[in-house]
Amino acid sequence: MGHNDIMNTAEDFVDQFLRVTKQYLPHVARLCLISTFLEDGIRMWFQWSEQRDYIDGTWNCGYFLASIFVFLNLFGQLSGCILVLSRNFVQYACFGLFGIIALQTIAYSILWDLKFLMRFCRTLWVQP
Repeated sequence: MGHNDIMNTAEDFVDQFLRVTKQYLPHVARLCLISTFLEDGIRMWFQWSEQRDYIDGTWNCGYFLASIFVFLNLFGQLSGCILVLSRNFVQYACFGLFGIIALQTIAYSILWDLKFLMRFCRTLWVQP
């Protein structure tokens, strides 16, 4: 079996594989892109009290406002994920998810955490 025969067999296999999976690849790609938001939303559901207590302890905003904040995060992330996966209002869903990132950056004091920022900058400049 020559080199060309192996390459032709591999190309035929890949073509057949892509024909079968072509309809699923966009959904898998979308799921990979929103997986962080999906995981965070599900984690907020299961760690509701811990998230609420953290926001209340950090911002001293009270039980009610902390609960509203956690609910907005949970609802915003999960609804954005559902909209992206269903291909409905994708642009608005992406803007909403971006807003959740901005909100969390401020609420969880990531913006002012020097250690976090330095670690992030280090990953940008240091190549493995």
